[in-house]
Amino acid sequence: MNNSRLMTPFAAPAEGVVSLPGSKSHTNRALLCAALSEGTSRLSGVLFAEDTEAMLKAIVSLGATVEEDRKNFEIEVTGLAGAPMFRDLIIDARLSGTTSRFLLPTLAAGKGEVTLDGAPQLRTRPFAEQIEALRNLGCDLEELGTPGGLPIKLASRGLEGGEVEISAETSSQFVSGLMLAAPLYPSGLKIRLVGPPVSRPYLNLTIKVMRDFGVSVEEPDGLTYIVPPGRYLAADLRIEPDASAASYFFAAASITQGRVKVVGLHRESYQGDVRFADVLEQLGAKVVWGENYIEVQGDRIRGGIFDLRDFSDTAQTLAALAAFAESDIEITGIGFIRRKETDRIAGMVTELAKCGVEAIEREDGLIVRPDLWSLRGASVDTYGDHRMAMSMALLSLRVPGVTINDHDCVAKTFPAFFSCLEGLRPKVKPRGKVVAVAAIDGPAGSGKSTVARLLATELRLPHFDTGAMYRAVAVAALRAGIDPGDQDATTDLAERTEISISDRTFIDGVDATDEIRTPEISQWVSVVAANPGVRRVLVALQRKWATELGGGVMEGRDIGTEVFPDAIFKAFVTAQPEVRARRRYDESSVQTLGDVADDLERRDRIDSTRTDSPLQVAPGAVVVDTSELTIQEVVSELASMFRSVVED
Repeated sequence: MNNSRLMTPFAAPAEGVVSLPGSKSHTNRALLCAALSEGTSRLSGVLFAEDTEAMLKAIVSLGATVEEDRKNFEIEVTGLAGAPMFRDLIIDARLSGTTSRFLLPTLAAGKGEVTLDGAPQLRTRPFAEQIEALRNLGCDLEELGTPGGLPIKLASRGLEGGEVEISAETSSQFVSGLMLAAPLYPSGLKIRLVGPPVSRPYLNLTIKVMRDFGVSVEEPDGLTYIVPPGRYLAADLRIEPDASAASYFFAAASITQGRVKVVGLHRESYQGDVRFADVLEQLGAKVVWGENYIEVQGDRIRGGIFDLRDFSDTAQTLAALAAFAESDIEITGIGFIRRKETDRIAGMVTELAKCGVEAIEREDGLIVRPDLWSLRGASVDTYGDHRMAMSMALLSLRVPGVTINDHDCVAKTFPAFFSCLEGLRPKVKPRGKVVAVAAIDGPAGSGKSTVARLLATELRLPHFDTGAMYRAVAVAALRAGIDPGDQDATTDLAERTEISISDRTFIDGVDATDEIRTPEISQWVSVVAANPGVRRVLVALQRKWATELGGGVMEGRDIGTEVFPDAIFKAFVTAQPEVRARRRYDESSVQTLGDVADDLERRDRIDSTRTDSPLQVAPGAVVVDTSELTIQEVVSELASMFRSVVED
């Protein structure tokens, strides 16, 4: 069975309101507390996904009674009123780290023989710190496979409790599991952390849920937790939407310059991952914190350095978003995510590289060095990691040809992810009610001129070759004996010259179609295009033409950034430098291939560094690498994207 998904780019800014499923972290904590409680608890907003299904099956096997209303995302749990009892029980945690690490100390508090196991991928994840802590408390357990990992067999006789030291530098789940089980120990538990924990907000969430179920937790300092013996009491609890999942939709708004609102989250959320919105704000997005929502409006994406130690589940989201930034983004403090579902740092570096994004691996993070000209579609692997799949899907919002392999792995925490993302696709607008401009930018040799002409034909729209206009001014200057580098004289000439662009180019009524494409004019066009006065004259003319005609396919180097920044569809057509040089060389044998490559490099440098309207990828523009595509394939792709936002 093919388990790959070819993604379709968004051809316009993402927009919409998102209602997310419940938090996996909140759900699994609440399920375990409810299972250990006295009485019947009612949980609403529950997440139904592979990780929570694992916890549900586990608490039922321990003796809790569960009634589900999946349609309304509600569960009733009648608890055990204390520690579990079992006989020759095998619990399969599947792929769920929270299920396995939360349950292990609870199983140690019970009585009987039990084996805790999981899928092969979970067997590779670390448990050594938690195992050592339980042994120090007197637990009789045996690692049946690799030391420090699952499967683990326990001959439980109950634990007295007392004091224990543990490191949480690999995972805060080790500590959360001990805290959740601590009320079951006759002497309670005092937990001393060896060094600062990772993901501290998740420890705060554990404490919050325990208190919701009537158990107190003391925090005398930042490294000590004291849980007295006691009983969990049934509670009615609403699960928060998943803040980790929200990060993908906030990022979608930033990447596409859209506006996305996620309901059910707010500044005071116990999930640390809501802080990802603060990161986006630092990067340039506008963030609105409502009483019951968070809204992100995208803008240009700046660079920066971000320590994500406390909300590392968003690290892959940020790494994918960084591909569209204006400068480097460095992510630090996340070395421990190498031992999650996969080595998430190495995985992101590898898969980003497939899509033309340079990422440098560091011991505790990575640096993404974006180059939007180099972005390209690719078949990306997910390593069975749900967050890898959801993060890499973000690249597809502006890059065609991205295929997500093993995309179904999102079922671990967010089965409806792709349909939810699709719900942000902008609505189609009828042609005639909008100025239907398709802004096509790109460097020389990318194929944009040919593509634009054919696209205009396909869409039945006028075609505007703005580059030909600047070439025409250069020709006019040389005809008049004016140095094209003389800005004042050339600007004055541009104001007086009549330029007509259609199938042929006319300058003051004289056909200049062939002349504008000569090597001599190619040498001067970047100089003319860098002239602010000339740009002012021609941009006004370009806007006038497109507006009067109700739209058109407009190509150049600043259409999406300057001429029509609000164009309904923006694309940046590019290709690898060697491909562009070969194309230009094949068009004319006057120069050597090396000379052509040098000229293109010079033009790129001038065009991209000029102070007035430099050649850039417009914010939100789709980036199309034509290196390995036929002209017709590119035209078909762009036409399809245009029609997804503008209908006849």
